[in-house]
Amino acid sequence: MRFAYHPSMCDPTFYIPLAKQVENSGWDALSFPDSICYPKEASSQYPYNADGSRDFLDEVPFLEPFSAIPALAAVTERISFSTSVVKLPIRNPVLVAKQISTIAVMNNNRFVFGVGLSPWQEDFDICGERWAKRGKRMDEMIEIMRRLLAGGYFGGWDSEFYQIPDCKLCPVPTKAVPILTSGHSEAALKRAARIGDGWISAGSSLEELKLMIGRINELREEYGTADRAFQIHAMTEAAYSADGVEQLEELGVHECIIAFRNAYEGKPDEETLEQKLATIQWFADEVIAKT
Repeated sequence: MRFAYHPSMCDPTFYIPLAKQVENSGWDALSFPDSICYPKEASSQYPYNADGSRDFLDEVPFLEPFSAIPALAAVTERISFSTSVVKLPIRNPVLVAKQISTIAVMNNNRFVFGVGLSPWQEDFDICGERWAKRGKRMDEMIEIMRRLLAGGYFGGWDSEFYQIPDCKLCPVPTKAVPILTSGHSEAALKRAARIGDGWISAGSSLEELKLMIGRINELREEYGTADRAFQIHAMTEAAYSADGVEQLEELGVHECIIAFRNAYEGKPDEETLEQKLATIQWFADEVIAKT
């Protein structure tokens, strides 16, 4: 089992010492969320809390992951970094592929790219991208990025959504960057099974994870992708004890995403840096060391 620390959008000045502590305490990774801006007015509903409200995001200090991860990779040597998750369809696939390749080249392949759709139509409107058919566009984006990241001319692309002339990126990573998809809907589980290098749970109970992972495994058999390498990253309360981690391993989870603060509750983050550093060490001693 691997363990990834999720800073829960804390004070930006904390990130460098937190990353160093994560590495020194024996963790495996650090995971980043993604949010570009906070619209003054919005009608979209958030799918991962009880009332669909977005108030918990107001004044939350989100850092842009493609900028922050290189800074933290520069002060660490071993831990990997992941996004959990980047809102992919509001971006351009060639530009994202270039950002991915730069991170992976500069940090010696210590990067896993987690992607999602974004539940906010306002994200699409603000970034000038279409909301309709966003799932199909994301599928195409993943294929375009994989081809570009493989090196050489990628063959070009001509579809309803993208018209990209043949081109190549230089440099590209020496190893393929895993692209993990997210989401709990049937369509999301199908996407993960069909084209993902893995799947990320956004927060689920052990029983919910069991059902969703079981469904993904069924779908992978149906799609003929069961033999492909596949990672499962999960954010779940079960991951906060050695017994729970053992149960997650039995389900097929490869990495636990650990966030000691529930940002969705909307409460201010009043923990000091020293308290956060101590909690990271506590988890390393009481859970990681015992699994």
